[in-house]
Amino acid sequence: MPRNPIVLIHGYSDDGAAFRTWERILEERGYDVAMIHACSYRSLTNEITIKDIAEGFDRALQIRAGLDADQPFDAIVHSTGMLVIRAWLTAYAGRRDRLKHLIGLAPATFGSPLAHKGRSWLGAIFKGNRHLGPDFLEAGDRILDALELGSRFTWDLAHLDLLGDETFYGPTRRTPYAFIFCGNQSYGGLRKLFDEPGSDGTVRWACCPLNTRKIVLDFTVDPEREGSEKRMSVADWKNTDIPLIPIEGKNHGTILSDPGDDLADLVDSALQVSSAPTFTQWIDSATKKTQRARASMDEWQQFVIRVVDERGDPVPDYNIQLFRKGSGAGSDNSIQQFNLDVHTYQGDSSLRCFHVRLADLDYKKLPNLWVRVIASSGSQLIGYLGFGSEKSTDAPALAREAKWDGTLDISSLPTDTGIKFFYPFTTTLIELRLNREPLPLTGKNEVAWF
Repeated sequence: MPRNPIVLIHGYSDDGAAFRTWERILEERGYDVAMIHACSYRSLTNEITIKDIAEGFDRALQIRAGLDADQPFDAIVHSTGMLVIRAWLTAYAGRRDRLKHLIGLAPATFGSPLAHKGRSWLGAIFKGNRHLGPDFLEAGDRILDALELGSRFTWDLAHLDLLGDETFYGPTRRTPYAFIFCGNQSYGGLRKLFDEPGSDGTVRWACCPLNTRKIVLDFTVDPEREGSEKRMSVADWKNTDIPLIPIEGKNHGTILSDPGDDLADLVDSALQVSSAPTFTQWIDSATKKTQRARASMDEWQQFVIRVVDERGDPVPDYNIQLFRKGSGAGSDNSIQQFNLDVHTYQGDSSLRCFHVRLADLDYKKLPNLWVRVIASSGSQLIGYLGFGSEKSTDAPALAREAKWDGTLDISSLPTDTGIKFFYPFTTTLIELRLNREPLPLTGKNEVAWF
């Protein structure tokens, strides 16, 4: 089978030289070095966005790499390189047919917990542009904004290629075959001070895979009139499942600089996949070969939650809780572990990222599962409302505090989806909808009147 040109795309604050080890590995396995193209791009300039880089990448494919406008190629990407190639794929129709294989090495599919730290002064010193000139000590603010946990960029991008109407990553030649790898260890030495559990030192295991799901919890639906089943739904899933393949003993850096023969062999065989059966065979084989690496990893899941009103506008001030309902009165049990590691996206506080160690939840034995939302407008004139509250919507307390809380039973997702709320090594998107209304709801309100 003829081999495609291979494009290598690095991560934040790096350049194409980061792939020198992989260039040698590919050459040793019979790939023509003249068909291996390491892309470099600016990531430490504050005005540049990931979409800008994707557009520049498209031009560089033809002008610098010498690929024809419709010539097929394969891509190996590291970290932020995944966002670059996904932004390129979703910008124009037809690009999915060009990209034949997509290899993600520790991809920042849903960002990194280090991104919001990179915009600080300390981050500029350690990761900023050190070349004298107008960009001196810039840290690439707009790229770091996209890389921040729960960012609007990764939320919107997921709705294009992971949750949209078209298939972007399938098991056939019409879309790229995608393969996701990540090391099962964090950094050592002084850099270990910045590590967090459930990560390779820079990206979370749960943020890497492409097999995302989205759940909609709609408190605006009246269950007595429209049925309780319409209050909870799962977005359609067009792509094939692409699980995380863990690599023993590697971290975010060594997966590039010292990948080892086992990972090199897995990538080489992935580039040979050419049909749905061979893709399935590769997944089964790779899963078996990496069982030891998986066994040493705790199960983690990431949730990105966005709360909006009936117009789609963000609800910035809210609190989310998961709990179990007991059999007796007052016996609700809050699942506090769900809220232990929460990051609020700095650009829009309606978006929040929750990182959960599933073993702490004993998630396989939960008898039932409920969600409670508490929302406030911060004004006595406007309130957030929904069905599922024990409070009367025209109660004096609501008019005075403009604060609402309600609950929803999410124990069983729609049965025809086969989707579970808890699923290790994945990112689940949750959109929660409320009504925004002038207060009080009965009698004269102070927003508009006759």
